[in-house]
Amino acid sequence: MVIQVFDTSMFYVRIAGVLAIALTLAGCGDGKQAGAGQAPPATAVSVVTVAPQTLRIINDLPGRIAPTRIAEVRPRVAGILVERVFKQGTIVREGDVLYRIDPAPFRVRVNSAKAALQRAEATRVLAKQQADRQTQLKERDVTTGQLYDRAVAELAQAEADEASARAGLEAAQLDLQYTDVRAPITGRIGRALITEGALVSVGGSESLATIQQLEPVYADFTQSANELLTLKRAAQANAKEQGRDAAEVRLKFDDGSEYARSGLLLFSEAAVDATTGQITLRGEFPNPDGDLLPGMYVRVQIVQGEQRDALSVPERALQRDPGGQAQLYVVNAERKAELRSVTPSRLVNGRWIIGNGLNAGDSVVVEGFQTLAPGATVDPKPWRNQSADAANPAK
Repeated sequence: MVIQVFDTSMFYVRIAGVLAIALTLAGCGDGKQAGAGQAPPATAVSVVTVAPQTLRIINDLPGRIAPTRIAEVRPRVAGILVERVFKQGTIVREGDVLYRIDPAPFRVRVNSAKAALQRAEATRVLAKQQADRQTQLKERDVTTGQLYDRAVAELAQAEADEASARAGLEAAQLDLQYTDVRAPITGRIGRALITEGALVSVGGSESLATIQQLEPVYADFTQSANELLTLKRAAQANAKEQGRDAAEVRLKFDDGSEYARSGLLLFSEAAVDATTGQITLRGEFPNPDGDLLPGMYVRVQIVQGEQRDALSVPERALQRDPGGQAQLYVVNAERKAELRSVTPSRLVNGRWIIGNGLNAGDSVVVEGFQTLAPGATVDPKPWRNQSADAANPAK
């Protein structure tokens, strides 16, 4: 007969473990029920307060800088280049000597032309004496008419030969002057394309150098032909308000910085590209410091006018639904997010001008709306770029 001994200590240990597990599960259930009764935390968002502003309406178009005048330096006589006078990349003045062609052959031609002129002058003097003598003899009926006519003709031929010799001397002297190759315009001269010792000719295809006038400069940009009339009317109206004869334009560099000096829009320089239908317009800008160089990419800003009491929001605040409808999140008085449909009219300097759906004083969510739902509680904070945006309103 086997007698089993019951271990009371192990029994109490197992009972204590079961009770601990039950209490833990009960505590977890109570926590879930308590959490279900709490409101979700408010979502942190950045907002801007909408206020009426007077905004300058600007067309921002791509363009490139072009010189107002370009001149190729070419020789006017053939010869050997003996000297380059200018320094490459500097400003030269109209009439400055740039190159010198060997003048020795041209001095010889000048001397030869002088001698030919002296011979022609002597021949004319002799012919004049003969004509005068025949005139006197004819008055006394001593000579024949044939001799008189010959003397008069010889005088006329001698005078013509003298005039021809004088013209030849002037041409030789002019060629001698052309051995000094001078700048045709004032501007910045580029690199020398021909070096000393080279033979240059009048009909050569290559120029000696290129001069570009960079004060002032042009900014050439394109505009749709359909929009030209609207742009012209708006620009001229704005120019009239400002008391100007032409519309004002401004420039921005490729890095976003603004050129300090404004220019004038030259509608008279407009040209239509027949293949694309685009119109090339031209603005003229002062360039005293030489900051604007030919070929430089710029953004041309044309002021079309001003819009008063405009309500605008940062570009990033605007969103669109699947149907393309523009929407904004607005924070109401209860700090609830309200999704509102709006009608944007135009984008000006990184800000959307809102035509309908927005009121002055509304708080618009700029950042943090990606996780919002209509009616959600929000914790609004001022947008970190709001102060900078207010200090530099859209122009």
